[in-house]
Amino acid sequence: MNAVEAGKVETLTALEAGTTAEAAMAFFDSLQPVALGTMIGSWRGSGLPTGHPLDGLLERANWHGKRFDSPEDVHPLVFSGGGTQLYSVNPARVPMGLIASHPGLFNSRLAACLFPTLRSFLRTRKPAARLRMTEYRGVTSATMLYDALPINDIFRKIDDDTLLCLMDMRGAQAPFFFVLRRETGVDQAARD
Repeated sequence: MNAVEAGKVETLTALEAGTTAEAAMAFFDSLQPVALGTMIGSWRGSGLPTGHPLDGLLERANWHGKRFDSPEDVHPLVFSGGGTQLYSVNPARVPMGLIASHPGLFNSRLAACLFPTLRSFLRTRKPAARLRMTEYRGVTSATMLYDALPINDIFRKIDDDTLLCLMDMRGAQAPFFFVLRRETGVDQAARD
């Protein structure tokens, strides 16, 4: 890691303690684009707390991250089923409109307890998104396009193994920020 990347990691670490959407966007805008090939693999995800209504929701549901098998085969929502077991969720079965309009209802202990009981309904082995290069705020970078939802996740590079990401959802007042960190040695048996 060079000095520039080390500075970006230091900034990210400070932002992960809690920040504003404006500060997160300023940092996002300062970062380099990501090539499609960089995305291939498994990534561990975590939210970047900015005061967004969705902050903490994914973590309470045991969100693990994302898996990019190829530009055409993306698993956008990978969750932990306990231990090393990971499974993909079909985003088309997640009531995103309801979640966006009533985040408090879903951002609770009760919702986190109910989520595992819905696993068999939500689970899928099929990819549910694709990767494309798109322009966002004047920069062309790798973007994950959900197949069934009006959501794009735009990726910017902190270093080769760390990305700052922005979820742009139609109708949302503000973007949702999250971080992806590349996983190495992910066991295929732990998937699905």
